Amino acid sequence: MSTLIAHLDSRALIRVSGPDARPFLHNLLTQDIESLAPNALRFGGLLSPPGRLLFDLFLWGEADAVVLDVAADHREALLQRLAMYRLRAQVTIEADERPVFVAWGGDLPAGFTPDPRLAGLGGRACGADPATDASEGDWQAHRLSLGIPDPTADALSDKTWPIEANFDLLNGIDFRKGCFVGQETTSRMKRRGSIRTRMLPIRFDGPPPPFGAEVLNGDLRAGEVLSGREGGAMALLRLDRLDGDLTADGRAIRLRWPAWMERPA
Repeated sequence: MSTLIAHLDSRALIRVSGPDARPFLHNLLTQDIESLAPNALRFGGLLSPPGRLLFDLFLWGEADAVVLDVAADHREALLQRLAMYRLRAQVTIEADERPVFVAWGGDLPAGFTPDPRLAGLGGRACGADPATDASEGDWQAHRLSLGIPDPTADALSDKTWPIEANFDLLNGIDFRKGCFVGQETTSRMKRRGSIRTRMLPIRFDGPPPPFGAEVLNGDLRAGEVLSGREGGAMALLRLDRLDGDLTADGRAIRLRWPAWMERPA
C-alpha cells in the first residue's frame, strides 16, 4: 500500500521555550519531558488535580523548546491553563501557526516521526509542506480501524480518566517519572488494577448511534457510545459486561477487540 498524507485541520501547536521549559512541562504532564530529545515525539496529557483528562498532547522536542500538538479548538484553553501554572518559571508560551500532517499506510516520508502510540498509525510532522493525497476523514477512519481513541472527541467533558482512554497502553503515561498533575490517582488506578472501563471499538450497520447513547448488555448498562462514523465508533465499556448481546440506540452492536490490546481474563 502506498503512503497517504493528510493535513490535520483539527490540530494546532503551542511552543514552550525558555530555560525552564522542560522542567516546567515535566512537572505538569504525564510524559517525561526532561529526556525529550530534539526531533523526538511523545504522547501524553495534562490532567486535572483529581486525575481527570483535560488535554491530550503530542510533544515535539526542539533544541531550545518543546512544541505541543493539541486539538485546535482546545488550544486557547490550554494556553490559559499553562499561563496559570507558569508562576515564576522562565518560559515563553505562545501559539505556533505551523500545520500538522499525518502519514500512514507505507514507508514514512522524510520529515515524519513515527507515532509513539502504535506503529500502525504511521507518523506525524509539523511545519513541513508535503503534498497531501488524503483527507483528515481518511485519517480518522484509519485510526478508528485500529481501535485507537481520539481523546479529544471521545472524552466525556472532564469526567474521563486517562487510563479509560488507554493512555497507559498507548505510551501516554510515564509511570517511572516523578510527580505530575493528577499523578496520585492515575498511579493508584494502575497499581491496584482498578480499571473497570475502557474505550473500545464497536461495529454496527449504518450511521453511528448518538454520542452518549447507552450501551446495553441485555437489561444491564454496559457503557456509552462515543465518537464514530458509518459502521464503527468508539465506546466506553465496562470490562465485566462485554460478553453477551450488546445493543445501542435499539440496534445490535458488535465489540471489535483491538489486536494491540490484551483482553482481560
